[in-house]
Amino acid sequence: MPREILWNDSEEIGIQLQEKFPDLDPLTVRFTDLHQKVTELEGFADDPTKSNESKLEAIQMAWYEEYKDAQ
Repeated sequence: MPREILWNDSEEIGIQLQEKFPDLDPLTVRFTDLHQKVTELEGFADDPTKSNESKLEAIQMAWYEEYKDAQ
């Protein structure tokens, strides 16, 4: 069973999003769509209502770093 993922685990979330959506440029993803993608990750165990703009931005930037590294 995968470990539980919380909103503050931006690095881990970024890695998982890159693995799940390798061809998707994270900078083109709206925060509403990013929120949905995060809450649908296997192992996500946080309260979906506890996200905010700064947490989503941190996740987006972590995902973007993974995306750039994969190019």
